[in-house]
Amino acid sequence: MSLKEIKDVSYFKLNNEINRPVNGQIPLNKDQEALKAFFNENVLPNTKKFANAAEKIQYLTENEYIEKPFIQKYSTAFIEQLYQFLDEQNFQFKSFMAAYKFYSQYALKNNAGTEYLETYEDRVAFNALYFADGNEELALTLADEMIHQRYQPATPSFLNAGRQRRGELVSCFLIQVTDDMNSIGRSINSALQLSRIGGGVGITLSNLREGGAPIKGYEGAASGVVPVMKLFEDSFSYSNQLGQRQGAGVVYLNVFHPDIEMFLSTKKENADEKIRVKTLSLGVLVPDKFYELARKNEEMYLFSPYSVEKEYGVPFSYVDITEEYDNLVANPNIRKKKIKARDLENEISKLQQESGYPYIVNIDTANKQNPIDGKIIMSNLCSEILQVQTPSVINGKQEYEVLGTDISCNLGSTNIVNLMESPDFGKSVRAMTRALTFVTDSSEIDVVPTIQNGNKLSHTIGLGAMGLHTFFAKNHMMYGSKESLDFTNVYFMLLNYWTLVESNNIAKEYKKSFHNFEKSAYADGTYFDKYIDGSFVPQFDKVKELFGDIFIPTAEDWKNLQEAVMKDGLYHQNRLAVAPNGSISYINDTSASIHPITRMIEERQEKKIGKIYYPAAYLANDTIPYYTSAYDMDMRKVIDVYATAQQHVDQGMSLTLFMRSEMPEGLYEWKDGTKQTTRDLNILRHYAFHKGVKSIYYVRTFTEDSEEIGSNQCESCVI
Repeated sequence: MSLKEIKDVSYFKLNNEINRPVNGQIPLNKDQEALKAFFNENVLPNTKKFANAAEKIQYLTENEYIEKPFIQKYSTAFIEQLYQFLDEQNFQFKSFMAAYKFYSQYALKNNAGTEYLETYEDRVAFNALYFADGNEELALTLADEMIHQRYQPATPSFLNAGRQRRGELVSCFLIQVTDDMNSIGRSINSALQLSRIGGGVGITLSNLREGGAPIKGYEGAASGVVPVMKLFEDSFSYSNQLGQRQGAGVVYLNVFHPDIEMFLSTKKENADEKIRVKTLSLGVLVPDKFYELARKNEEMYLFSPYSVEKEYGVPFSYVDITEEYDNLVANPNIRKKKIKARDLENEISKLQQESGYPYIVNIDTANKQNPIDGKIIMSNLCSEILQVQTPSVINGKQEYEVLGTDISCNLGSTNIVNLMESPDFGKSVRAMTRALTFVTDSSEIDVVPTIQNGNKLSHTIGLGAMGLHTFFAKNHMMYGSKESLDFTNVYFMLLNYWTLVESNNIAKEYKKSFHNFEKSAYADGTYFDKYIDGSFVPQFDKVKELFGDIFIPTAEDWKNLQEAVMKDGLYHQNRLAVAPNGSISYINDTSASIHPITRMIEERQEKKIGKIYYPAAYLANDTIPYYTSAYDMDMRKVIDVYATAQQHVDQGMSLTLFMRSEMPEGLYEWKDGTKQTTRDLNILRHYAFHKGVKSIYYVRTFTEDSEEIGSNQCESCVI
């Protein structure tokens, strides 16, 4: 019998009883009863038993469940020592959802699907051994970080590390298309290959000529971006990991592209089937100039990428629209058309209300804050990856005459509640940086040479965070309060500091920095000026107390780090990014990412199982007042939290806006009624822009009939 077909169990029923108050109280004890029943009725009777770790590993390697090479880098005695350490930590899942998610989605099972071959300790052990690459001290440190859930690798890494039959360890990919048929063809092949090996794929179509643009002198010949979108959508549908999951992709388009209105129309509920895209996500790249034109209620010009590239000699994505706008308008050689900026802004908001799309990337903000030489031109499927790219030149044989750089994302997350209790915060973050570095260094996506080239040159990683709302509630801070912003500021400053320290250490060891380091704001030292001149220390007594035993770098410490980096460099071009999280946060028994929770008792619809209920971590009488639902919260508070963290995060953050179709009265001072309007979203996007937020992920709307619009999520970054 498959593990999915186990009958006569009580744990689902017990878990469901959480949602039935007893004397006005949430019966949280039922979740603990469900957890205990799950182990007694499911896990313990169906887990293969071994006498010791050596016997287990011998079985798993001989039967081709676990790879041998990484195991052979360690002695049997050390592996026994590691297992003994993990056993002594007495790890316990804190909720039914955490245990259920781990055993259903992450634990290694036999080929027949009838037995568990791994416990949580085993998965941690294999991750630690794999990422440490033979370094015993690092393996023990990583095991310590993961068993205490201070560090959580992203799902592709955590799930696949050490397995004989596995997907890639990286989370997602970004590729750009240039304005020629060879690039389009090569990019479709790249999308097929990347979707096959796992992970979501981001694609920018901004460089493609618009519908009606000339081809080799023929007026009105080009079909525009929509047919290319359809080709990508079909590619993802076909390349779906043998039917195990739907291929996932997002296409980005600049808001000043002439096809922008048709691009947005592809997601409308009443869109014609010829243009409708059902499974692709949409993202819009928004330069500063658009906000200015919309604010002034002026007309805006949309510029032909074909004629812009012809005039400027570079693809459309690499032209600074804000800086060149007036020149583009005045230039008679640039094909252009005119629309009302505010009409387009309202169309974006309408579509966000209908579908949650498009994502918004404030592309000028991202570039202004970018310390790296080059230009950021797009983002990924969850809008948190923002790295520089260079275009390729491809000939008629589909060969690279110029090999550009594209992006692969290697992600991991700190668990804020647990990391704050680390005996050594800095050591913890340094170890996490090492684990992510191994993923980067061992990644060889040779089927897409631009991805391989970008990874080889930049060594990028993306360490993020989860559990911020949980931490606030546990410590009796309101989400978005001045105290909570003070904490967020210091916490992300520390992540920045320690990843810089370790990246510098690795650069010294390897005697190697990322490509073009010498042209970066790190190399000339200017990146560090705000830390040397500013004050990033706790301001409130409560926050000072929370960081009481944790090292806070002084201006002198930052000065010393500045000198070390200028002297010996940095190994990683990018280090930080905050993904949205999902199932992996349940396993960590904490709130997802750094956004607020949506419900105190969250309801999850599991395939073939029904509903599972998850009570917010540390939910108790004293924390309930601090667990305001995101749907009942002023989104400016969420934006403030993200903007506070963003000043320390070199890439982006997956910021979701949570709205109700009928809003609580008095939530926003500009509203007369309670019905959500396009104006609400317009104002919030402008607020986020002015606060320095680089991107907005989904807009999720909770409707009167308890449906969530825009709640689809990318599994690669989310779980």
